[in-house]
Amino acid sequence: MPKLLVERAMELMCANYVFPERAVPAAADVRRRLTEGEYDGLDEAALAEALTLRLAEHCADKHLRVRVRDPRLHTTVDPAEADAVYREHLRVTNHGIARVERLDGNVGCLDLRGITMAGLGGRAIAAAMELVSQTEALIIDLRRNRGGSPDGAIFWTSYFFPDGETHLNSIESGAGTSLRQYWSVAYLPGERYLDRPVYVLTSDSTFSAGEELSYNLQSHGRATLIGDTTRGGAHPTDRFPITPTLEITVPVARSINPITGTNWEGTGVVPDIAVPADQAFPTAYRLALDHVLATTASPATRDEALAAAAVLG
Repeated sequence: MPKLLVERAMELMCANYVFPERAVPAAADVRRRLTEGEYDGLDEAALAEALTLRLAEHCADKHLRVRVRDPRLHTTVDPAEADAVYREHLRVTNHGIARVERLDGNVGCLDLRGITMAGLGGRAIAAAMELVSQTEALIIDLRRNRGGSPDGAIFWTSYFFPDGETHLNSIESGAGTSLRQYWSVAYLPGERYLDRPVYVLTSDSTFSAGEELSYNLQSHGRATLIGDTTRGGAHPTDRFPITPTLEITVPVARSINPITGTNWEGTGVVPDIAVPADQAFPTAYRLALDHVLATTASPATRDEALAAAAVLG
């Protein structure tokens, strides 16, 4: 059984990995170890862990993983059914938007646990941005954000730029045969969030599309990142079932930021203000309140901000 699973996993990796020059030697090493009996007797979970560790040694790619599939997918290997499960997950998790709040001092706060697909979750994103549209500073908490859709990251990011003229990211696929540019969206429902500070909270769990949102804003000087360096996964990925209970996730493209000319793969997104993740929120809130106190024209807002700052100490 391990032989069939390993062979299928290596076939899928070699056929789809965006870096074929890395895939070939990695697969050769795995197959050699398979012949030597290294994977004999392993159950699917142990085999997945062993293969993932071996591929990481060759490719250093945090999206390249063999893993046990989500239990909701154990009855199918059909991509359409898997997509339906994912769409239902987005719906019941409110498209990753866990909390939208106006904090004392007229500071907005968005807690985003995932990045939805723009075509599915655009209305939810617009609703969240409408609720913080009148605040004087904004905190975006991505500390528990494990990623999602690149086009969703672009949709979120677009709210912080004035028009459709900002080149935010490019994605190269097909081992360099195609390049797609992603620009800020020219039309958005609701108001854009302009000319006010944005503070993004990060942790070492922030991953993938959550990192893209952070990196896009930081590279254009549109947000201050506060917290820990993120996990470091920049390559858009597809999931390929090996069996109904086992899958391999394979990066099929790579991000190229137009400002830096690179991405955050392996390095993570480095915050502007490095503090432990559990201290990121009070640090950001203090900076936001300082901004409000220096700029607000509202006496009521000023009083709120003074009281909130006193509580922070």
